[in-house]
Amino acid sequence: MAVELYNQNDHVCLMFSHLSDEGGEAVQANQFLVIHKDHGCLIDPGGNMAYNELLLTIGRFFPPQRLNKILASHADPDIIASLDRWMTSTQADLYISKLWERFAPHFCKPGKTKGRVVGIPDQGMHIPIGETTLVALPAHFMHSEGNFQFWDPVSRILFSGDLGVSLVPASVASTPVTALAPLLPRMEGFHRRYMVSSKILKYWATMARSLPIEMIVPQHGAPMKGAAVSEFIAWIEHLSCGIDHLSQAHYTIPA
Repeated sequence: MAVELYNQNDHVCLMFSHLSDEGGEAVQANQFLVIHKDHGCLIDPGGNMAYNELLLTIGRFFPPQRLNKILASHADPDIIASLDRWMTSTQADLYISKLWERFAPHFCKPGKTKGRVVGIPDQGMHIPIGETTLVALPAHFMHSEGNFQFWDPVSRILFSGDLGVSLVPASVASTPVTALAPLLPRMEGFHRRYMVSSKILKYWATMARSLPIEMIVPQHGAPMKGAAVSEFIAWIEHLSCGIDHLSQAHYTIPA
């Protein structure tokens, strides 16, 4: 099942929220397909448990062999552990932080990624999708040190990676929310641990407010739209997290 996030004038954004084993041992994760006319790219295609069904499902909307780009927000297993199989089944290039461009090939057989990994510079870049682009926005230390979000200027959707995550089952993740409050109990603990510091969250909030964002769609959990977008930006801007909570007591030899 695909969740249609946007579909106008030959530009389509789809989310797949059900491909990890709901109720199983793996965390729920979302994968994304952006189509612009005859061009298509995958964002955060996931691990091996998602691969087979994702390949079959996207085939209903776009021929997988014509995918020409795979975008990875960072290099965690739930983001690109299936990279070897995508390198085999498509001709797509991988776009990932330059910090990870020499680590990502470890997911693949030797030589599989040769000439097919594009390192995104720290300041981000515009990634062409046919006659439009997706914008790789700096999101370093949220939670990975080399981390990007992808903003679509056509749909005004921000694919936010691990920022905005809510730890909910797939049945909940498939429905966008318009108010932040109901998600906070499934969101706060994750952000306090996985985001590195309040300093970078403030920087991110300033950047985010400069963009027209209709929807924030994280890699885990439910999309946020309407009032939930501005509510999330305001909430995250003032969240203490990560190293803000650490002291020498957290760095001692175990008894």
